[in-house]
Amino acid sequence: MSDRPLLIVILAAGKGTRMKSALPKVLHKVAGRSMLAHVMALSADLGAARIAVVVGPEMANVRAEVHALAPDAAIYEQTEQRGTGDAVLAAREAIAGHSGDVLVLYADTPLTRAASLIAMRRSLDVAEGVCVLGFDAADPTGYGRLLTSADGSLLAIREHKDASPDELDVTLCNSGVMGFRVADLAGLLDRIGNDNAKGEYYLTDAVEIARGAGLRASVVTCGEDEVLGVNSRDQLAVAEAIWQRRARARAMAEGVTMVAPETVFLSYDTTFGRDVVLEPNVFFGPGVAIADDVLIRANCYLEGHDQKSRAGLTIGKGTSIGPFARLRPGTTLGEDVHVGNFVEVKNASLEDGAKANHLTYVGDARVGAGANIGAGTIFCNYDGYNKNRCDVGAGVFIGSNSALVAPVSIGDGAYVAAGSTITRDVAAGALGIERAEQTEKPEWAANYRFRMEKPKGG
Repeated sequence: MSDRPLLIVILAAGKGTRMKSALPKVLHKVAGRSMLAHVMALSADLGAARIAVVVGPEMANVRAEVHALAPDAAIYEQTEQRGTGDAVLAAREAIAGHSGDVLVLYADTPLTRAASLIAMRRSLDVAEGVCVLGFDAADPTGYGRLLTSADGSLLAIREHKDASPDELDVTLCNSGVMGFRVADLAGLLDRIGNDNAKGEYYLTDAVEIARGAGLRASVVTCGEDEVLGVNSRDQLAVAEAIWQRRARARAMAEGVTMVAPETVFLSYDTTFGRDVVLEPNVFFGPGVAIADDVLIRANCYLEGHDQKSRAGLTIGKGTSIGPFARLRPGTTLGEDVHVGNFVEVKNASLEDGAKANHLTYVGDARVGAGANIGAGTIFCNYDGYNKNRCDVGAGVFIGSNSALVAPVSIGDGAYVAAGSTITRDVAAGALGIERAEQTEKPEWAANYRFRMEKPKGG
């Protein structure tokens, strides 16, 4: 493929009224990140020298997303919705100042693969001109048709509303993704008119204009799923399902066992080591990294990033999670750690060999190597205003139904007696115990039952 520099223009100005949302369409998420972020990540993977994003008016949150993802990206505004040709020309400054290839992508099409776009650039290596990414549609209704010659070169793109009956029989359709290797692309796009059923400036008209100027036009094809455009909530769900299916297949090919793959949901950045086993109904939010030989039992929820924190979540080799466990941002589990049923861990580290097997909350804490946290233990980390930390040393044994009121430290090898509420530090090797003295009232139970069961009025 040519070493010519690449400019990618991402069209993100659509209002997405069919989404019925206050959030711009392109910020709706697939696999834990916005559709716009998927397309911008793809642009970075392709080695784009420059990225230009075209937004609509009053899209401050889209602008903010672009700056967060790629601070050097240029942002341009399409003030009126006058078609794709007009949208691309909103980035005229970037186009006119670029010498190399140009790809036009769509921020509501998050499933496009890098391989297809690389193939488009290779097609442009044959001769200067235009390349279109096409697909064979199961139902071509509504799509622009790709009209080709006997040798397979592209003659024109005809929008559905402007197509003749014969052209409507064509199933090779336009995805909207286009590539250009044209000396004066802005000048070529300026020649696009709006003499069509919608009165809009179609980027697709660039094909016939380029051919009229003696340039070549070609088609690269891909699967229909790859160029799914998302315009509604149901299409967003379809895109999510496609992405998840791909990600599961990739994970299993790389050494992950999924007992029921269709019930496992991954994030865009989930990473696995080898010989990981996932039981049914496991959900991964963003920011989770898992080492080799980890077992995650059924019905667990793991996330390293949420609205408040991007602290991440890492799970060490040989660790066992669940069933019914929740791991939250800032969690670090060492090797051979056990986190069992109905255990929640947040912003805490459990070092090698530590165990919290039942009905426990561990928050804002360090749990040392080999420590055992008994059932029903609560790390009381929040006083209503501030978060405070607990430090539990190596080899500590915390008895069941204990409460550790932060800030507090339990020294190496110490014991905390079951049912204790610990508010002061416990020295290494000591027993910490805090209980009211047990008393006993003889015959109380029998007398109580007698009073309660005595017939009324007797």
